[in-house]
Amino acid sequence: MGFDHIGFSVANFLASRDFYIRLLAPLDIDVVHETAEWALFGEGGHGLLWIGGGGARPGPLHLAFRARDRAAVNAFHAAGLAAGGRDNGAPGLRPNYHPGYYAAFVIDPDGHNVEAVVHEKP
Repeated sequence: MGFDHIGFSVANFLASRDFYIRLLAPLDIDVVHETAEWALFGEGGHGLLWIGGGGARPGPLHLAFRARDRAAVNAFHAAGLAAGGRDNGAPGLRPNYHPGYYAAFVIDPDGHNVEAVVHEKP
């Protein structure tokens, strides 16, 4: 059985929503449904990630999104930094994971480590 979606509370809903809109755009992930208090991000109408205001915020999470290619990983990283995220690993190969693991990491406004990764065949 596969993973369907994840959701969590954020400190500042509007700031986090705007951050994720910019961060996930290079991965073709955008808002598929939204209210005044939460937003659901996904692709092709299927939700992958929801964020909302209120409620207890979790400790730092690690979220990894699959990218279509290296260019999308690079664009994700640049978009995250431009949106105010902190660098947590520039785009590049991570051979300690596996030889074709190309990824980048950005820390979001709530301290979560968000990754874009493409699994290339070595």
